[in-house]
Amino acid sequence: MGPAPIDDQEPWMRGLHADTGYLMYRLGLRSGQLFNTFLQESGLRLRHYALLRFLATSEGALQRELSSRLGYDPSAIVGLVDDLEKLGFAERRPSPDDRRSRTVVLTKDGRAFLRDTDEAGLRVTNDLLHPLDPAERDVLHGLLQRVAEAELS
Repeated sequence: MGPAPIDDQEPWMRGLHADTGYLMYRLGLRSGQLFNTFLQESGLRLRHYALLRFLATSEGALQRELSSRLGYDPSAIVGLVDDLEKLGFAERRPSPDDRRSRTVVLTKDGRAFLRDTDEAGLRVTNDLLHPLDPAERDVLHGLLQRVAEAELS
């Protein structure tokens, strides 16, 4: 079940509509709900997906690096990697620099799963942004990317 529709006629809702942060939160929440619904069919959540996406851009990463780069608690990373290993999407390997450490790498099945999720991600985006034409979507994306890059740097 999705969130309640926004009612502009209610005075308290008009106040929330004036709050950009609230609108971003609400749309982010809805986006997460839609994408999580798709991911749950595989037994995964957005946190797993984020970890897989990160691994897809690297040759592997130490678990502590995953924790700091993704902003997740180190104990959460252990559980996420365990889940991904059980599905065959990631594996731990001895670090080439320190045999006591483990590097997490994306497997061939993990790459295939990510390719399959691309279409679902596009559907979620299209569902959320259907009121916007392609040029407006490009502008919105550029603005959000600029804010995210400034916030995350």
